[in-house]
Amino acid sequence: MKKRRHARILELINSNDIETQEELQNFLYKNGFEVTQATISRDIKELRLVKELSDNGRYIYSTGKKSASDVIKRRGGIFADSIVRVDFALNTVCIKCFPGMAVAVCTAIDSMDWTGVVGTISGDDTIFVLCKTEEFAKIFTMNMEKILNVKNT
Repeated sequence: MKKRRHARILELINSNDIETQEELQNFLYKNGFEVTQATISRDIKELRLVKELSDNGRYIYSTGKKSASDVIKRRGGIFADSIVRVDFALNTVCIKCFPGMAVAVCTAIDSMDWTGVVGTISGDDTIFVLCKTEEFAKIFTMNMEKILNVKNT
Protein backbone atom coordinates (compact mmCIF):
# COMPACT_ATOMS: atom_id res chain seq x y z
CA MET A 1 0.00 0.00 0.00
CA LYS A 2 2.81 2.40 0.90
CA LYS A 3 4.60 1.85 -2.43
CA ARG A 4 1.37 2.50 -4.34
CA ARG A 5 0.74 5.65 -2.29
CA HIS A 6 4.28 6.90 -2.89
CA ALA A 7 3.92 6.27 -6.61
CA ARG A 8 0.61 8.16 -6.64
CA ILE A 9 2.14 11.08 -4.70
CA LEU A 10 4.91 11.38 -7.29
CA GLU A 11 2.34 11.30 -10.10
CA LEU A 12 0.24 13.94 -8.36
CA ILE A 13 3.05 16.41 -7.72
CA ASN A 14 4.30 16.01 -11.28
CA SER A 15 0.89 16.78 -12.76
CA ASN A 16 -0.47 19.32 -10.25
CA ASP A 17 0.83 22.40 -8.44
CA ILE A 18 0.45 21.23 -4.83
CA GLU A 19 1.41 23.81 -2.21
CA THR A 20 0.37 22.24 1.11
CA GLN A 21 0.12 18.90 2.83
CA GLU A 22 -3.62 19.47 3.10
CA GLU A 23 -3.88 19.85 -0.70
CA LEU A 24 -1.87 16.66 -1.14
CA GLN A 25 -4.12 14.89 1.36
CA ASN A 26 -7.21 15.99 -0.62
CA PHE A 27 -5.71 14.78 -3.91
CA LEU A 28 -4.84 11.44 -2.31
CA TYR A 29 -8.37 11.11 -0.89
CA LYS A 30 -9.82 11.69 -4.38
CA ASN A 31 -7.52 8.91 -5.60
CA GLY A 32 -8.69 6.40 -2.99
CA PHE A 33 -6.07 6.92 -0.27
CA GLU A 34 -7.31 7.90 3.18
CA VAL A 35 -4.23 9.15 5.05
CA THR A 36 -3.52 11.38 8.00
CA GLN A 37 -1.40 14.52 7.95
CA ALA A 38 1.28 12.63 9.92
CA THR A 39 1.43 9.95 7.21
CA ILE A 40 1.74 12.59 4.50
CA SER A 41 4.51 14.28 6.46
CA ARG A 42 6.42 10.97 6.68
CA ASP A 43 5.82 10.28 2.97
CA ILE A 44 7.21 13.70 2.04
CA LYS A 45 10.30 13.02 4.12
CA GLU A 46 10.79 9.49 2.74
CA LEU A 47 10.33 10.66 -0.86
CA ARG A 48 12.69 13.58 -0.17
CA LEU A 49 10.25 16.05 -1.66
CA VAL A 50 11.18 19.71 -1.63
CA LYS A 51 9.31 22.93 -2.21
CA GLU A 52 10.37 25.01 -5.16
CA LEU A 53 9.18 28.16 -6.82
CA SER A 54 6.81 27.45 -9.70
CA ASP A 55 6.50 29.52 -12.85
CA ASN A 56 3.49 31.32 -11.36
CA GLY A 57 5.33 32.34 -8.18
CA ARG A 58 3.92 29.70 -5.83
CA TYR A 59 6.00 27.24 -3.79
CA ILE A 60 4.98 23.73 -4.72
CA TYR A 61 6.13 20.21 -3.87
CA SER A 62 8.71 18.73 -6.22
CA THR A 63 11.21 15.88 -6.42
CA GLY A 64 13.92 18.46 -7.01
CA LYS A 65 14.99 16.79 -10.25
CA LYS A 66 14.89 18.89 -13.35
CA SER A 67 14.81 18.17 -17.03
CA ALA A 68 17.46 19.79 -19.18
CA SER A 69 14.99 22.39 -20.49
CA ASP A 70 13.89 23.34 -16.95
CA VAL A 71 17.46 23.86 -15.80
CA ILE A 72 18.39 25.86 -18.89
CA LYS A 73 15.43 28.19 -18.35
CA ARG A 74 16.14 28.65 -14.65
CA ARG A 75 19.90 28.96 -14.83
CA GLY A 76 19.73 31.90 -17.23
CA GLY A 77 21.95 30.37 -19.85
CA ILE A 78 24.81 29.40 -17.54
CA PHE A 79 25.83 26.76 -20.07
CA ALA A 80 26.10 29.19 -22.99
CA ASP A 81 27.76 31.82 -20.81
CA SER A 82 30.32 29.44 -19.29
CA ILE A 83 31.17 26.52 -21.59
CA VAL A 84 33.96 26.81 -24.12
CA ARG A 85 33.77 23.29 -25.60
CA VAL A 86 32.52 19.76 -24.95
CA ASP A 87 34.13 16.51 -26.08
CA PHE A 88 34.24 12.88 -25.00
CA ALA A 89 36.70 9.98 -24.91
CA LEU A 90 35.32 6.53 -24.26
CA ASN A 91 32.76 6.92 -21.44
CA THR A 92 34.07 10.25 -20.09
CA VAL A 93 32.94 13.69 -21.21
CA CYS A 94 35.27 16.65 -20.79
CA ILE A 95 33.69 20.09 -20.56
CA LYS A 96 36.03 23.08 -20.78
CA CYS A 97 34.70 26.28 -19.20
CA PHE A 98 35.86 29.83 -18.74
CA PRO A 99 38.08 30.14 -15.63
CA GLY A 100 36.09 29.95 -12.39
CA MET A 101 32.87 28.74 -14.03
CA ALA A 102 33.19 24.94 -13.89
CA VAL A 103 31.73 24.53 -10.39
CA ALA A 104 28.56 26.45 -11.33
CA VAL A 105 28.10 24.47 -14.54
CA CYS A 106 28.80 21.20 -12.73
CA THR A 107 26.21 22.06 -10.09
CA ALA A 108 23.65 22.71 -12.84
CA ILE A 109 24.49 19.40 -14.52
CA ASP A 110 24.21 17.55 -11.19
CA SER A 111 20.74 19.00 -10.61
CA MET A 112 19.52 17.53 -13.89
CA ASP A 113 18.27 14.00 -14.46
CA TRP A 114 20.71 12.86 -17.19
CA THR A 115 20.23 9.26 -18.28
CA GLY A 116 23.49 7.34 -18.22
CA VAL A 117 25.47 9.79 -16.08
CA VAL A 118 27.24 8.15 -13.14
CA GLY A 119 28.77 11.28 -11.64
CA THR A 120 30.68 14.50 -12.18
CA ILE A 121 33.79 16.20 -10.88
CA SER A 122 34.92 19.75 -11.50
CA GLY A 123 37.92 21.94 -11.08
CA ASP A 124 38.24 25.63 -11.85
CA ASP A 125 37.70 25.42 -15.60
CA THR A 126 37.20 21.73 -16.39
CA ILE A 127 34.44 19.21 -15.69
CA PHE A 128 34.62 15.46 -16.16
CA VAL A 129 31.32 13.63 -16.54
CA LEU A 130 31.54 9.87 -16.06
CA CYS A 131 28.94 8.04 -18.13
CA LYS A 132 27.92 4.37 -17.95
CA THR A 133 28.98 3.67 -21.53
CA GLU A 134 30.64 5.31 -24.48
CA GLU A 135 27.22 5.60 -26.14
CA PHE A 136 25.85 7.55 -23.16
CA ALA A 137 28.90 9.83 -23.31
CA LYS A 138 28.24 10.47 -26.99
CA ILE A 139 24.56 11.23 -26.32
CA PHE A 140 25.41 13.53 -23.40
CA THR A 141 27.94 15.40 -25.57
CA MET A 142 25.44 15.79 -28.42
CA ASN A 143 22.77 17.05 -25.99
CA MET A 144 25.16 19.60 -24.49
CA GLU A 145 26.13 20.78 -27.99
CA LYS A 146 22.43 21.16 -28.86
CA ILE A 147 21.89 23.22 -25.70
CA LEU A 148 24.85 25.43 -26.56
CA ASN A 149 23.70 25.93 -30.16
CA VAL A 150 20.16 26.79 -29.08
CA LYS A 151 21.39 29.36 -26.55
CA ASN A 152 23.96 30.84 -28.97
CA THR A 153 21.46 31.53 -31.78
